[in-house]
Amino acid sequence: MKVIIIGAVAAGSKAAAKLKRLKPDWQIIIYTADNNISYSECGLPYYIAGTFKDVHKLVIRTPQDFKKQGIEVFTKHFVEKIYPDKKQILIKNLQTKEEFTDNYDKLIIATGARPNVPDIQGVNLQNVFTLRTIEDGIAIKNAVLQNKKAVILGGGYIGIELLEAFVKQGLYISLIQSSEAIMSIFDNDLAQIIQKYVIQKNLEQVKIINNQTITSIEGEEKVQKIILSDGKEIQTDMVVISAGIKPNVEITQNTGIKLGETGAIKVNSKMETNIKDIYACGDCTEKYHIVAQKPCWIPLGSTANKEGRCCALNVSGQTDEFEGVLGSAVTKYFDFTMSMTGLTEKQALKYGFEPVSVIVRKNDKAGYMPDVESIIIKLTADKNSKKILGAQGIGQGDVDKRINTLTSALLSKMTIQEFFGNDITYSPPFSTSIDPMLTAAQNLMNKFN
Repeated sequence: MKVIIIGAVAAGSKAAAKLKRLKPDWQIIIYTADNNISYSECGLPYYIAGTFKDVHKLVIRTPQDFKKQGIEVFTKHFVEKIYPDKKQILIKNLQTKEEFTDNYDKLIIATGARPNVPDIQGVNLQNVFTLRTIEDGIAIKNAVLQNKKAVILGGGYIGIELLEAFVKQGLYISLIQSSEAIMSIFDNDLAQIIQKYVIQKNLEQVKIINNQTITSIEGEEKVQKIILSDGKEIQTDMVVISAGIKPNVEITQNTGIKLGETGAIKVNSKMETNIKDIYACGDCTEKYHIVAQKPCWIPLGSTANKEGRCCALNVSGQTDEFEGVLGSAVTKYFDFTMSMTGLTEKQALKYGFEPVSVIVRKNDKAGYMPDVESIIIKLTADKNSKKILGAQGIGQGDVDKRINTLTSALLSKMTIQEFFGNDITYSPPFSTSIDPMLTAAQNLMNKFN
C-alpha cells in the first residue's frame, strides 16, 4: 500500500508518524513546499521575543528522523494537481523546476493555511512580513534586532503575541485594529478590558489604533511609513501583517473534492473527503462545532494533531472519529491571560441561541495568599435549554484552568444546574472556597430564576 501525504507541519507529520507505526510495511511519502517539516508554528513569537535562542528547538522531527522510520520526505516540492481518476498527483520541484507525477493508493491532504494578506499597495516592500514559517520567524527577529519602530496589522492571537515579543525587544509599536478593541474574538466588554490592560502595561512603547486599517505601505525599497484609512501617516521601520489566515484549498480545484460552507475542505468525522481514498486533516479542513452543531473553521495546532492521528487510524483500516471542536484557546500578554471555550455571547447570537451571560470578578485563590490575583469570568448559557454555551476568562491569575474545567461540561452538554454540582478542588493556594467558575454558575442560575 502506498500513501502520499501533501504537507507536513502538524497534521501531515502526525498522520505520517502514526500511520508508519500502525503499518510499518506500507510505503509513505510526504511532499511539502516548505523547507521544514513537523515544527511548532505557535512557538515562533516566543523565539522572536528571545525566550529561547535556537529556532530549531521548534522542530519536532526532521526529514532525517522520518527517513529513519522509513518515511520518504521531499521538501521544496509543490503538489500542483490531483487526478483522482488516475490516483495520481503532479509535483513540481521548486529548486530544479522539474515536474513529475506520482501514483498513490491513498492520499492525505494536509496543506494547512496561510496568512491572509490584504490587497494593500506596498506589501512587497522590504521589511513587510507575515508569520507562518520558521523562515518568517528568523526574518522578523533579524529585523527586530536592527530596528526601532514597528507596525502590527491585526490584534488577534498572533498580533498580541508579537506585540509582547516586540516590547521585550525594545521596539516602539503601533498596533492597527479594524474593530473597536483588540482580541475581538472575545465579547467586546472583555476585549475592552484586555486593550486597557495592554495600553497601561506598556504606555510608552505601545499605541493601539482602533477602527482603522492600512490603505498603503510606502517607501522606496524598504518600508518607511504606512497610510491609515483616515489618511494619517505613521513612520515605521517594519510592518507585520497578522490579519488572519485562510485555508490552502487551491489543490482541490477541478478534482471534485467538495469544500464546506466555510471555504475549507469538507470532511466527515473519519477525515474522509467525498472522493474515495482521499482524506484531509489540519488547518485546510472544515470543523464541526460541538456546541453550535454547525460547520466552522477554527484552525489550531492542537486540533491539527488530533485530526492527523484520527486520519492515520482510518487510513490504516481501523475506525476512529473526530467529533469536532469547542474552539478552546488561550494566550497571554506578559502576566495577563486570555482564554475561552465554546461560544461567546456574540457567537451564540449568530448561531441562533438566546444567550444569557454573567460576568464575575473574583480572586483566583484565597485573599490572604501573597500571590493572589484578580480574574474575570464570563459564563454564557442558553435561555431556553439552560445548557452551558461557553465561557471566557481574562486576568493576571489562574484563568485557563477555570476555562478547562468547563470543556468537559460542554462535551457532556451540561445545564448550569448540573455543572454547579461539580466537586472542584479547593485549597487556599489554589482557589477560593467556592471556585470562581462555580460562583459564575450560581449567579447565572439566580439570573434565570
